[in-house]
Amino acid sequence: MKEKYTYNGINSSVIIEENKIISFDKVNDITYSFRVGKDGYLGVHYQEGKMTDEEGYARAEENLELKRPYPFELETGERKRDKTERVLTDKELLNLAEDVLNHIHTKYPDFRLNGNVRQQRTQASQENERGLNYINTDSSVHADFSFKHKDSKDIMDGGFGIGLRNFEVDKLYSMADNYLSNFDKKAELPDEIIVQIQYYGFLGKLQESLDAEKLCLGTSLLSGKIGEKVFSEQFTLCHDVSDAECWHDPFFDGEGVVLPGDRLAYIENGVVLKGYADKKIAKKYGVPHTGSAWRNFSDIPSNGKVSFRITRSDKTVKELLNGRLSVVPVRYSGGGFNEKGEYVMPVQMAYLCDGEKFLGRLPEFTLVSNMFDMFGKDFIGVGSDNPVFNDKQILVKMKLGSV
Repeated sequence: MKEKYTYNGINSSVIIEENKIISFDKVNDITYSFRVGKDGYLGVHYQEGKMTDEEGYARAEENLELKRPYPFELETGERKRDKTERVLTDKELLNLAEDVLNHIHTKYPDFRLNGNVRQQRTQASQENERGLNYINTDSSVHADFSFKHKDSKDIMDGGFGIGLRNFEVDKLYSMADNYLSNFDKKAELPDEIIVQIQYYGFLGKLQESLDAEKLCLGTSLLSGKIGEKVFSEQFTLCHDVSDAECWHDPFFDGEGVVLPGDRLAYIENGVVLKGYADKKIAKKYGVPHTGSAWRNFSDIPSNGKVSFRITRSDKTVKELLNGRLSVVPVRYSGGGFNEKGEYVMPVQMAYLCDGEKFLGRLPEFTLVSNMFDMFGKDFIGVGSDNPVFNDKQILVKMKLGSV
């Protein structure tokens, strides 16, 4: 059996340092993974740069001698998905960067900006001799900046950024206004600490805990809890590559598996349903196969390809707050989860927020919680809108720890 995975990426970046454009970089990467299967083994050849199919498969066949076991059939199917909305020319991208930099620096001359304005275009495809032909195409423009006040002694004070398939510069300007116009305003921490933040950084321990192999071996924090209500009634977690903000993520996994509707629930209304498993893990432990294989360019696929999303509330962030105020961490480092699921976040810079607009800058503080409380009794929800970050935001209660 023969199969080929191809990734083609075109990345264009305008680099900004100290309020000046210093370079324009453009890189076109093409990468292949050729796979040949025979007698329950898989030979793989990884190639950067162009190569004919004949040569690629020949080299993969030579690597059958490494005896990598893979006793699974190839997938079949045909589908193309293109999420592209608009592609900028290099000149348009450079003009955009110049306009953005001029606008923000003119309005806020006391701040030094570093960052980039970039366009990412990708196409991932997988094909095999059984007729599989999947193609996933995407394109997006991102503007990401760190900022530092002229009187600050820190290396940086904070950062903001936005990514869109059809870039809207007014959204970036509104974000810059929110961050920079409120920097000099002082605010105090509220009595009740409700954190408003993009939730991806909170999901690492939960994702680790939903590994089907760890669940079966008893080494997961969720071992023995399948079918139990562990988290909040409002908390539903899905693998979801249909999501509009799922940037450049193919709808197929590393084994060519496609999920119905590009979506699969792992936790529903607080109940843990299953762990994620590729074909190898599913067969080894007798658990459901969830289309969760990483596409390893130089080896056989491995378990762990999930794109987790928390299901949104039907209420906006401000409606979920219901008159309360939130704290929005902007710069934080030195924390994370430990093996028990306990969480610490030392926050060096944050804003007080009404759910939509910043009200002032907060003093340094430290947040503490744990995985079970974070998505359980302290979970408020994920808003239906995208204020502050132009991305999904979780609202969760936390406690103050020692600084």
